[in-house]
Amino acid sequence: MTATAVTSVQVDAYGLTDVGRKRKANEDHFVIVSLQRAARVRQTSLADPAVFDRLGGPEAFLSVVDDGVGGRPGGAVASQTAITALAEFIGQAAGCFHSLDVDQEHEFLEQLETAVRRTHQRLTEEYGAGGYGPATTLTMATLAWPRAYLVHVGDSRAFYLRKGRLRQLTSDQTMGEYMVGAGAWTEEQARQAPNSGVLASAVGGGEMMIAVGLVDLQPGDVLLLCTDGLTRHVPDQRIAELLTRAPDAEAACRELVGAALAGGGSDNVTVIVARMQG
Repeated sequence: MTATAVTSVQVDAYGLTDVGRKRKANEDHFVIVSLQRAARVRQTSLADPAVFDRLGGPEAFLSVVDDGVGGRPGGAVASQTAITALAEFIGQAAGCFHSLDVDQEHEFLEQLETAVRRTHQRLTEEYGAGGYGPATTLTMATLAWPRAYLVHVGDSRAFYLRKGRLRQLTSDQTMGEYMVGAGAWTEEQARQAPNSGVLASAVGGGEMMIAVGLVDLQPGDVLLLCTDGLTRHVPDQRIAELLTRAPDAEAACRELVGAALAGGGSDNVTVIVARMQG
């Protein structure tokens, strides 16, 4: 469990992954990172130097879930490579989150996008382009209170819960969603089409489209990142109930993964929960 101060709130964050009931290997990966600018007090005349503690505390949270694309060789390799490459590239963006104004927000999101593009490039260079090599979804949230900045590729999802209501922050980049958005299919046709769930975009795939966004959070809100091993078995209303009743982030993760397994567990399932405690 990670309970860390981010300005005026405590962030209780936890992640959990499970292979599921049908798969032999887990191709999901996740990471939770504290981004910080350390300021260490060397000497002071103040009787209580603890007043400076906030200068050295984490100022932002980075959370990522990856789901290696099934049906190709190296799905687990793709998701692992994406996580490790992002950890390398994201440091170049970490310095931009401090006291963000509108211009800096634009630069910050650009650098997050660049990190994802460089990760995509690394995968295609190491394992081959053309859409046949290892590929992965990627959903990333960077919390610099009170905003969460989102970068998304594929069909893993980001949600936030506020006062018991769950809102989806990302759109699935699948053939079904694309056809519905283009007006070629109805939602019912998309649900019935056998190729509806085929990814139209993936990191390391033949096509990659990066979606970015942001959301302003409040104390009491809950952020959820998850792979489709959760959402294919647990409806949104049930997810909202489990997030609401859980006493902390770790308990929420265990409840969500347990619900996915009880619902069939046909895929790997990974969740990250971050609770904003005022």
